[in-house]
Amino acid sequence: MLVTVLVLAAVAAPPAVATAGAGATATTTATTTTTATATATATAGTAAGSAPERCTPRRGTTSISESWAQRRLSLSEVWELTKGAGVTVAVVDSGVETRHPQLTGTRSIDLTGTGTRDCLGHGTAVAGVIAAAEMKGVPFTGVAPRARLISVKQTSDGTGDVGRLAAAIVRAAELGADVINVSVQASDQADLRDAVAYALAMDAVVVAAAGNVQKEDGTPAPAYPAAYEGVISVGAAGPDGARADSSNAITPVSVLAPGRDVTSTWVGRTYREDLEGTSFAAPYVAGVAALVRARHPKLDNVRIRRRIELTADGGTGAGTGAGMVNPLLAVSAILPSEQVALAPREAAPLPPDAVRPAPARDAVAVSRALWVALGALAAGVLVTVAGIAVPMGRRRGWRPGIPGNQT
Repeated sequence: MLVTVLVLAAVAAPPAVATAGAGATATTTATTTTTATATATATAGTAAGSAPERCTPRRGTTSISESWAQRRLSLSEVWELTKGAGVTVAVVDSGVETRHPQLTGTRSIDLTGTGTRDCLGHGTAVAGVIAAAEMKGVPFTGVAPRARLISVKQTSDGTGDVGRLAAAIVRAAELGADVINVSVQASDQADLRDAVAYALAMDAVVVAAAGNVQKEDGTPAPAYPAAYEGVISVGAAGPDGARADSSNAITPVSVLAPGRDVTSTWVGRTYREDLEGTSFAAPYVAGVAALVRARHPKLDNVRIRRRIELTADGGTGAGTGAGMVNPLLAVSAILPSEQVALAPREAAPLPPDAVRPAPARDAVAVSRALWVALGALAAGVLVTVAGIAVPMGRRRGWRPGIPGNQT
């Protein structure tokens, strides 16, 4: 099954099909659209491991304002609770420009043989949404600005084979990523399915773009890996919180996130303010997952996904899932289902011989004891009387007393 989409802009000719694993053919594509009419993309060389022929992504800007998405998600309030410190997020994409001042701490790994440089800008923008560091005087900051980033480059020109995408996901999991963002849509293949299952088994939270509507043949299809069980599938929304028309409603959606007029970091140490598509909605949710993992480190990936879905704003209609993601509630809500109440254990019954039975009452012994006690009392009384009478008798010479006065 072939899957083709627009990559950052309209492409004059369909991308070349790359051979995927398991003997099938498929392509992976960045799930992004933009208002631009054209953009240059890097074309991979024909020889394996060759450098790209061109690296001329569209220019960005150095002048930006605070994005609606940052205000809509109340990130400043969330950062009072957590900024994602201690959590690692892997960006499986086109690379990341680590020279950008807000992405300098990113670790880069290349699986394409073309180097770690981002010749599309796509991965750099995705990484910025997730964890662009705070910078004085810059109104844009990533959702989890203190999370660690790992860039796993699986494409150099916006397309690629599913086998390499699967390998990139596995590599991210092996590197210990707590969250893996995949802003890519591909066809369903066994190696990709197995890679996602492996990442989930490693307790990584896998977040993927639900994909954009494909208009070439008019037949939308579910995007993978977003459609796999256990993955947080993200659709795109506008400022009003409603699903964007370009967001694929065929893919099962977990939540929505900002996917129109998105601001983020760009190559050349610049920014973009016109990014659109589920590619840039997914990293918002990946950032939220990082915040939740930092705030609730004992939760596994299943409970984190469930928390993000249960605390969303609520959605209506196909492709909206639980609605717009709500970072503040996702981080701070108290969910009864996570507070496991255990009834107190009933005390175990005592063994039959734990308490000795009272001895049978002996009436004869009781009677004898009573008479002995009475005898002892009588003897005591006699001794007391004798102790008083004898001295008095001795003083009178044992003569009886005479009533009246003696002269």
